[in-house]
Amino acid sequence: MTKPWQDKLRILDPYVPGEQVKNKNIIKLNANENPYPPSPEVLKALRLIEPRKLNMYPNSGAAPLVEALAQYYGVESSQILAGNGSDDVLALCFMAFFNSKKPIFFPDVTYSFYPVWCRLFGIPFETKPVDENFRIKTSDYYGENGGVVLPNPNAPTSISEGREFIKDILDHNRDCVVIIDEAYVDFGGYSCVELLKEYENLIVVHTFSKSRSMAGMRIGAAIGNKELISVLNAVKNCYNSYTMDSVAIDCGVAAVKDDIYFRQTLKKVISTRDRSARAFEQMGFTVFPSSSNFLFVTKADISAKDLFETLKKENIFIRYFNLPRINNHLRITVGTDEQMDILIEHVKAYIEEH
Repeated sequence: MTKPWQDKLRILDPYVPGEQVKNKNIIKLNANENPYPPSPEVLKALRLIEPRKLNMYPNSGAAPLVEALAQYYGVESSQILAGNGSDDVLALCFMAFFNSKKPIFFPDVTYSFYPVWCRLFGIPFETKPVDENFRIKTSDYYGENGGVVLPNPNAPTSISEGREFIKDILDHNRDCVVIIDEAYVDFGGYSCVELLKEYENLIVVHTFSKSRSMAGMRIGAAIGNKELISVLNAVKNCYNSYTMDSVAIDCGVAAVKDDIYFRQTLKKVISTRDRSARAFEQMGFTVFPSSSNFLFVTKADISAKDLFETLKKENIFIRYFNLPRINNHLRITVGTDEQMDILIEHVKAYIEEH
């Protein structure tokens, strides 16, 4: 029997994250987490947290972290907003910048949170099909629209585009806000932060969850011109003035300042990624060119879903998407060398049996 208040509820299909398994004795390669710990400076900052910080509100604008990021990226503090992970920052961007009746554009194969936010906030949208090689076509984004969102590198395809590609998109969309989601850019992609000087309608979004090994801390940032960032801050302050806690702010500052450790960790992940890509190619997989901390692979003569389920029984978790166009593909987070070697041996055994 329908209850009288049920017709007032909002019914949505939510974003589904990678499975978070409680069992510790697994190889977890399904959520694009960094296999290495955060900087030792982050752990030091945690130990030095003063108890009085926890019974007082944090700085509402995360000023220490914003200043550290501004120095790191060579911009002014007024050009940065820090938030509770890049998902929080992106949600603010969708609320702040996409308010026309025109649809916003993003790829059909991409981060699956984008359409969720559109439905939640009532934003019209159109998805533009990537080509047969999963490349984004710039010409698809020339038409009249209410905004553009592009991840670069894209997920789950791992493919990155360069400077001229981004400039082409921006040149054809000067009358709307263009968001470039650079969650994975540190692993070898082109970062368009330099283009902020040239394009006032550009917003670049970064996260600490991937390259800085801080997925559990939830830190993200938007970088753009002062006017856009001031609008983002206004929207933030309309629903939660204190999006970041004091612990995250202090740890984020520590992570930004330890650039040596950051570069060392990136180098290890990239080396393991490239070695693992070659191993999958030798097993007959098509491996798409990766500028991220994951691989996107397929093999025509095996079932991606069956391989995913078989590995899961062996406590090896990768990501399978039962979605159009990619339902025989797998996304594999780059783990440690040891983890990837174990994965590769299990995949070899599966292929031999099938």
